[in-house]
Amino acid sequence: MGNKYGYNPGGGNRGGSGFGGGNNMQSLMKQAQQMQQKMLEAQNSLEELQVTGSAGGGMVQVVCNGKKIVLSVSIKPEICDPDDAEMLEDMILAAINDAYQKAQAEEDRIMAPFAQMKGLF
Repeated sequence: MGNKYGYNPGGGNRGGSGFGGGNNMQSLMKQAQQMQQKMLEAQNSLEELQVTGSAGGGMVQVVCNGKKIVLSVSIKPEICDPDDAEMLEDMILAAINDAYQKAQAEEDRIMAPFAQMKGLF
């Protein structure tokens, strides 16, 4: 029973501590489980996501997923100069970096709702 202002120092009929009782704790646990499930779904979508990085005007293309795992490399035959392997190496590296930057941008976008939760799960 509270006073005329609604203050009840004993906790009243809520059946719990001063933190709102068991119902609030159950609600918080349920919300945490739902957020954890949503985070898992977001991480799975990153594995399925595919981005393409390119260099040399599309002469070299690299496809990777949102977890930054390279899935394929495509090189146009006309760029393959046996006397200038260094240029091809540079283009492959540039295409990989381009794909990684795109994958990172997508990861940041997909995981943004969970940014404040890092380290909690």
